[in-house]
Amino acid sequence: MAQLIDGKAFAASLRNDIAEEVAKLHQQGITPGLAVILVGEDPASQVYVRNKGKQTIEVGMSSFVHKLPESTSQTDLLALINKLNNDNSVQGILVQIPLPDHIDADTVINAIDPRKDVDGFHPVNVGRFSTGGNGTIPCTPLGCLMLLKDQLGDLSGARALVLGRSNIVGKPMSTLLLNENCTVTTAHSRTKDLQEECRRADILIVAVGRPEMVKGSWIKPGATVIDVGINRIEQDSGKARLVGDVQFSSAAEVAGAITPVPGGVGPMTIACLLLNTLTAALRQNDLPIPTWIPTQN
Repeated sequence: MAQLIDGKAFAASLRNDIAEEVAKLHQQGITPGLAVILVGEDPASQVYVRNKGKQTIEVGMSSFVHKLPESTSQTDLLALINKLNNDNSVQGILVQIPLPDHIDADTVINAIDPRKDVDGFHPVNVGRFSTGGNGTIPCTPLGCLMLLKDQLGDLSGARALVLGRSNIVGKPMSTLLLNENCTVTTAHSRTKDLQEECRRADILIVAVGRPEMVKGSWIKPGATVIDVGINRIEQDSGKARLVGDVQFSSAAEVAGAITPVPGGVGPMTIACLLLNTLTAALRQNDLPIPTWIPTQN
């Protein structure tokens, strides 16, 4: 039976470390601030924003939540972002995705000051990150990497497969693993012999958004499996349950270690958002980055 990788416990420990660094900033008269913008009434987004705000305050940061109606124009949203870009009490800005159809997400992301882009989605940060510079590392891939290194230590030489090629998870995850000297394959819906590709991997990262797609028979015995997926499945009782992109019951019989859903990658995403906000605050105040915080250089 695979060892469970407890993302919830790791995230709690990470938040404690962040709180200690924030307390040191308080002594210098600095309080990091995170501004989160939510447009519309998407229920899942509302839950995420509420959790982000709560955890931001718990680590000693200032939380600025801007809830805007569905009808908000792109012009008004860009005006708010510009205001936050120039607000010295705000070191991090996050716009909750998805946005309403009448708002272009790329235009909105590009309007955020790259220094305050704590999601790591701005083209400037994507470019810096991809070339080994000091761009912001996207939250979910960063969380996955931290869990992997905590579990395995040095990743150098490991054969890794990233199943999924999104700009949010798949592509940056592959880059992070390359930087750790893994031999990396990026697989997707057009990959031939996908199951066999998965079976070769010492590290398997799954981020495709398809419930329980990856079965235990796809997994190399002893491999480390990081399941990024969060899918709601309706049951006969009418209640929904959360499952990942990996069929946990069969995968856990084969893998050496695996993240559960929920309780694996999910808690790490918000914790790494707080970590990115801390890093942004340190950089904006020309302060050194502690060695325990992962950076590209």
